[in-house]
Amino acid sequence: MDAQRVDTLPKLPRRPEDGHKGTFGTVGIIGGSAGRHRDEDFAATMIGAPALAAMGAIRSGCGLVKIMTPMPIVEAVLTLAPFATGFGVEVDADRAMIASSAAPIIDELVRTSDAIVVGPGMGTGHGVGQIVVRLVGQEEVPIVVDADGLNALAAMPDFGRDVRANLVLTPHPGEAKRLMDNLSITGEPAGSASDRIEACIGLAQRIGCVVVLKGSGTVVSDGHRVWVCDRGCSAMGVGGTGDVLSGVIGGLIAQGIGLFMSCAIGVQAHAIAGERWVEHHHSSSGMIANELADELVGVLETMREKAC
Repeated sequence: MDAQRVDTLPKLPRRPEDGHKGTFGTVGIIGGSAGRHRDEDFAATMIGAPALAAMGAIRSGCGLVKIMTPMPIVEAVLTLAPFATGFGVEVDADRAMIASSAAPIIDELVRTSDAIVVGPGMGTGHGVGQIVVRLVGQEEVPIVVDADGLNALAAMPDFGRDVRANLVLTPHPGEAKRLMDNLSITGEPAGSASDRIEACIGLAQRIGCVVVLKGSGTVVSDGHRVWVCDRGCSAMGVGGTGDVLSGVIGGLIAQGIGLFMSCAIGVQAHAIAGERWVEHHHSSSGMIANELADELVGVLETMREKAC
């Protein structure tokens, strides 16, 4: 299972002085859950996840962000991310997104976006699976699948055969194990450093996509190349930081950076932003994920080519 080890990341390109919001790409975010609270059958309301992904995207330097989320929470999500445009999807009696209502919005996002992030805070259910299948089956725009989007994939028999999109998967070790079991891939994504590298490469090769295996020493592979992050800190171990990362990756892809390098550069910037938060707050705990997104601006600027 050979892959070339990448040790040095390239600089991000300079931004044109005459650039505008249309120059720097559009990211579509699909996520959020309106919850369900009925007797003992309940699911959490998740408003923050799509907003945090949107923050990661805009802080990465993209020009526009569009969010598709359940109608009952769209205003709340946009309150957290007022720079974004919102598309509310009708929900059923269980407050789950109705896939048929989502379909025309998905098609619009595919038509108008340069990258789409799907999964943050979506919850589970048949409608979520239908949305994810529709996205990974199209070829027009790259798709970053995170969080509940990964769980939806793992629940589909042999989902790899349905993939047509240029795809990025961003699993933590548990999610990666479920994906690997689905495809009968052996490996230990929660194992040693070498085990994690092998698992990441194997999953990327099997699907033909880029995999970001999160955790201490995050691994990125497209099946041909592999890069391992050696930055970051334990303060980042709080809810929402993964949503920010998915948005950063989507934002870099939308700006024209290739999928593998968007993932590696995004992971590196995300990790260094965490270190800067610790330095600025003189603390190893207490991070809030939107604060991590704010740190990204300065970090990414240091990773950019400078004018002569």
